[in-house]
Amino acid sequence: MSAGPEHSHYKWVALTNTTVGMLLATINSSIVLISLPAIFNGIKLNPLQSSNTSYLLWMLMGYMLVTAVLVVTLGRLGDMFGRVKLYNLGFAIFAVCSIILSLDPFTGGKGAIWLIGWRVVQAIGGSMLMANSAAIITDAFPANERGMALGINIVAALAGSFIGLVLGGVLASWDWRSIFWVNVPIGVLGTIWAYKSLHETSVKRKGKIDWWGNITFAAGLASLLAAITYGIQPYGGHTMGWTSPWIISGLVGGVALLIVFLIVEARVAEPMFQLKLFRNVTFSSGNAASFLIAVARGGLQFMLIIWLQGIWLPLHGYDYADTPLWAGIYLVPLTIGFLVSGPVSGKLSDRLGQRSFACSGLLLMAVSFGGMLALPTNFSYPVFALLIFLNGVGGGMFSAPNTSMIMSSVGPSQRGAASGMRATFMNAGSLFSIGVFFSLMVIGLASALPSTIVTQLTAQHVPAAVAQQVAAIPPVGVLFAAFLGYNPMQQLLGSHVLASLPKQNAATLTGHQFFPNLISGPFHHGLMIVFWLAIGMSLVGAAASLAKPKLADA
Repeated sequence: MSAGPEHSHYKWVALTNTTVGMLLATINSSIVLISLPAIFNGIKLNPLQSSNTSYLLWMLMGYMLVTAVLVVTLGRLGDMFGRVKLYNLGFAIFAVCSIILSLDPFTGGKGAIWLIGWRVVQAIGGSMLMANSAAIITDAFPANERGMALGINIVAALAGSFIGLVLGGVLASWDWRSIFWVNVPIGVLGTIWAYKSLHETSVKRKGKIDWWGNITFAAGLASLLAAITYGIQPYGGHTMGWTSPWIISGLVGGVALLIVFLIVEARVAEPMFQLKLFRNVTFSSGNAASFLIAVARGGLQFMLIIWLQGIWLPLHGYDYADTPLWAGIYLVPLTIGFLVSGPVSGKLSDRLGQRSFACSGLLLMAVSFGGMLALPTNFSYPVFALLIFLNGVGGGMFSAPNTSMIMSSVGPSQRGAASGMRATFMNAGSLFSIGVFFSLMVIGLASALPSTIVTQLTAQHVPAAVAQQVAAIPPVGVLFAAFLGYNPMQQLLGSHVLASLPKQNAATLTGHQFFPNLISGPFHHGLMIVFWLAIGMSLVGAAASLAKPKLADA
């Protein structure tokens, strides 16, 4: 006899397996993020060479772009053909791609393209997991336990993004291929377990695939997000590429295609993106808040990695080769905050109300961002740890009630589509954060970095002409160097210039202290802009979380 929601043990099987699936999918994203220095070294790719910037961007954004584009479609297909069927297939695709990624036979650009291409395929599997896990849990659990169950699942997903930072740091210091090996046994066992234990508990809903909606949505969102991300690269003598015809075309074309998509969805009988769901105040405001916090959280993750790997850890004597590991370790309080507050707030919000918990979590995040504003670049770690812990607590308080609120606001036949739409907003927000926060940081660096470079280099007896040449490096190159935990001074100056300097000055330029001190002032200026925007997003999201539904929505 098939297990169903009436069997009390099945709901825990569904929760455990989908939580493992979400944990695996999100660990995979961040484990690559912090292991990029080891990956670039492993495939012999120079991170400062301008032609390699695109490889770096696509390693960051390829996985997220695919998940942002596909989760709605795959959620819809789950409603039509079976959520468990698509979820199980996603687990299998994910596991197979992990094996293929670890076997990259190439180096240089070909090696990067192999990784980017197979991560795109892997993202299809990850999208199947993301699009259907929340719907499977919602089907399996009664309404009075749904917040707790979704809280565990969502917090595991969020915590996975930070667990990956620690795990990636540990594994990358051993062998860069091991960051893919670690997915293999979990993926294989999880796939077998999913096929043997999960069963369809929802009624399949017959329908047609909205091909024009899928095509216009995928093309429009991909064009828009890719243009935003590529906008941080220099173009035509400008520090960023917003004046590039290709970027402008991508932005305008992406918006135009999304407008066409909305027109299509309003007219077809069975739309991919069910616009009528947005008439529900709970659904629309919950997704708006989720998108804003995904942007803020994505920006926070990038900024903290740059802050730790590029500045704080080298200033405190850590070797650049060890900074990925220690950056992950020093971010553990953020993960603990999620793990502590998520399940607890999910369970309590089932009884005490979801809106107040979601709003309070975002207000706490805003307070923590405000505290980070007051930190000096070379901060005291206990204060920093407390602030990121509070940020994690706030994120956990928000995420579980918010997800439960969104998923409970729709009927059983729409849960796959709603789960996919919710995941789309989250993934698009994370991807959008790359363009937004990197652009803001580049603006901050461009205003102060060139003069700082000239002053600091000439103080170390570097010839003025060479200092001016180094100061002309695009700020995004310096930003990526800090992001990768890499001191670029030896490469920028060259062995000939360094050999001509007094030994003490040459040692200073290539040591732990010079590069972090060089960029700390300009970086802090950009960081202030980033955190003010994150505060604003948290406050707007808090207000959206309090939006009361109409009587018909209740």
